[in-house]
Amino acid sequence: MKSYEFLPHTADTKIRAYGKTLAEAFINAALATTDTITDHKKIKPTTKKTINVESENKEALLYDFLEQFLILLDSESFLLSEVKELKITNNKLTATIVGDTHPENYEIKTHVKAITYQEMIIEEKKDQIMIQFILDI
Repeated sequence: MKSYEFLPHTADTKIRAYGKTLAEAFINAALATTDTITDHKKIKPTTKKTINVESENKEALLYDFLEQFLILLDSESFLLSEVKELKITNNKLTATIVGDTHPENYEIKTHVKAITYQEMIIEEKKDQIMIQFILDI
């Protein structure tokens, strides 16, 4: 099973992320967001951070979670390498992430301006979760 895929979109980046659990799908959504900017597999895991988010529903939780990566990039120059642990309980999310705070060491493909709710879907089936969202680039 693929982790995520980029879909055609006229102006922005449309992504579908997958997972066997909601947490795994959220992790793959975060990695896909980073891969829009640069290759997460090349980022050195030199810095560890914790993300805590609480939202009113799963869609808002996804939005708020992904937005944290844009905030960390803008405020601390942090690029995600890996999500070490992620727990979702009652619309609360806690994640331990690692990455690097030296984006100048990596090839930056594009800048993500914002996460959007446009065409956002969280589809939960028995053995697979599918998340679709669009990044404003």
